[in-house]
Amino acid sequence: MKKADALTRKVSSEVASQGGGSLKQAPSQHGEQPGHDHVDAINQVFAELELAYHNQYHKAFPERESLNVAKKYWLECLAEFSPEMILQATRNVVKTQQFLPSVATIVQGCEESLSNYGLPAVRDAYVEACCATHPKAEYAWSHPAVFIAGKNTGWFELENEVEARAFPKFEAHYKKQLQRVLAGETLEVEIPVALPEQSSKQLSAEENKKKLDELRKSLQK
Repeated sequence: MKKADALTRKVSSEVASQGGGSLKQAPSQHGEQPGHDHVDAINQVFAELELAYHNQYHKAFPERESLNVAKKYWLECLAEFSPEMILQATRNVVKTQQFLPSVATIVQGCEESLSNYGLPAVRDAYVEACCATHPKAEYAWSHPAVFIAGKNTGWFELENEVEARAFPKFEAHYKKQLQRVLAGETLEVEIPVALPEQSSKQLSAEENKKKLDELRKSLQK
């Protein structure tokens, strides 16, 4: 295992050192810049795929140009998943599949990882948060992570802001909740504490007189 890890780091270093072979940041389909962690994850994924499927890999990506195009496409397709989840899904596929996987296979692996925790994909979570009815705390959420991400983003913004502005904010909050869940934390929907009901009992004439006397005495002090 240590030998394999060393080889992986060697391949990653070589890929990163090749100016034309290392993926740079590029806008995703929602317009925001993918984080450096996502770019590093995609470079690492391709380094590990090269190590595991050497001949198939070089047949699929014979030139740097085709490799760069593939990396940019994979980055866009996998941007909604955390870097850790992308790497874990890739390693799970490498352990079980004899042939070079497609990006669809890695996406499926990431989605299966989410479903194991009852978590919807980012896009589905965003739609759920936007369409949830009031009161939000009583809505039947698919997972508390969706509620928390929606609350932190702001319900008014989700319901009224255009997707190009609201989605990136929600995505960032949701991914934070994903990390909490994947780390083993249990999330809960916070239900507001109801105010105590005020008594509607009417006071008797004697009780009213007593209260008035007490009020007069307090004013005379």
